[in-house]
Amino acid sequence: MQAMHFLVGIIFDLFLMVVLLRFWLQAAKADFYNPMSQFVVKATSFAVNPLRKIIPGVGGFDIASLVLAYLVAVAKLSVIFLMFYNAWAPGPVFIQALITVLKEGLNLLFWVLIIRALLSWVSQGYNPIEAVFHQLTEPMLRPIRKVIPPLGGLDLSILVLIIGLQFLQFLVMDLIG
Repeated sequence: MQAMHFLVGIIFDLFLMVVLLRFWLQAAKADFYNPMSQFVVKATSFAVNPLRKIIPGVGGFDIASLVLAYLVAVAKLSVIFLMFYNAWAPGPVFIQALITVLKEGLNLLFWVLIIRALLSWVSQGYNPIEAVFHQLTEPMLRPIRKVIPPLGGLDLSILVLIIGLQFLQFLVMDLIG
């Protein structure tokens, strides 16, 4: 039964991360014509475009993507509760869905930072995925570099941000649970 729980959870979580990535790409004004951006847009358009007709963007932010992320989290929790606990309670599902979106958003940031760090070690020349990850994370890394400049060619800003992100995740989980 744990295997099915894992499979259902991971399918919803991966789609949730792609939806959150769509929101983040638009908020960061990342290159829309980049192959990775195109993948994210095409993978989520079937659900985001109908929502956009109802929910407009606000201040350059794609609110429809955030609403979709919340709905995906609600669907994930509903399926898990119904499949594995034979019960469904709207109160806990709707509140837990907000926590799920926050948690997956932090996980997405963590993995983008890890992948960006790994790509910086192995890529040679222009890499379109690395370019998008740079556009997404640079606004968060720039202030850290002002405090901790690269030491001997080694940029510690990603490590500092990852540690801060992990601290934030633990803090949020302590406050919630």
